[in-house]
Amino acid sequence: MDYLGENLKYLRKTNGLTQEELAGKLNIKRSAIGAYEEGRATPKISVLQQLASLFRISIDNLVGQSFKETGIPELSNNTDIHGKNIRIITAVVNKENKEHITLVPVKACAGYTKGFGDPDFIEKLPVFDFPLPELSQERTYRVFQISGDSMEPIKSGSYIICEYVLDWDYIKEGESYIIITQTEGILFKRLYKKGDQLLLQSDNPEYAPYTIPLFELMEVWKALGYISFELPDPKEAALNKLHNLMMDMKNDISKMKK
Repeated sequence: MDYLGENLKYLRKTNGLTQEELAGKLNIKRSAIGAYEEGRATPKISVLQQLASLFRISIDNLVGQSFKETGIPELSNNTDIHGKNIRIITAVVNKENKEHITLVPVKACAGYTKGFGDPDFIEKLPVFDFPLPELSQERTYRVFQISGDSMEPIKSGSYIICEYVLDWDYIKEGESYIIITQTEGILFKRLYKKGDQLLLQSDNPEYAPYTIPLFELMEVWKALGYISFELPDPKEAALNKLHNLMMDMKNDISKMKK
């Protein structure tokens, strides 16, 4: 943390922000910014992650080098795809040091984008275990409850079972992911890599696809399955089958064009 206070003040002034304005962007008190800049307090990991995302730099650079001497590194042109820099994933473990699966309900989604790296926040979320052979004890899983109809036929209120993805090179074209973004919060979409951007595709054709830059990403979770307490309507099943066939054809056509 040798250069944190100095760099924070430098970044804030370079971007024309007052302490009050920066505190508002981070949802913390103005006095906390002053304490960080003067070295009287150290921010939590979650705040460091927010700062890194806001200013498009790595946490390593934020705390480990003087921007006054070296200038501000451009992370937006060198996004940490492979997770080589500090990327914290907070998990709750049992007495045997085995990870529980954390549940992020809809009511906690807004808070998760601010506190996903904060152990105090994560520990307050519900946890459970799935005794399923498909889930390895060596990997990190999380369950996110979704809202909205953009990914129908998966209904609003469903719980998406996800596996953590550290290296974003392993994002598979056209598969479904939960992503945590800097500006749009938690999103459930099909992903397609487009250079230094991601194309986000909804399963509901009423929603148009759009792109976001990779540096907007904070976490990536691969969707493995889901739990829903709304049983399917037989009439919808036929429509869903037709929809899936159309999606498969679209993906095949895209691959042929490439």
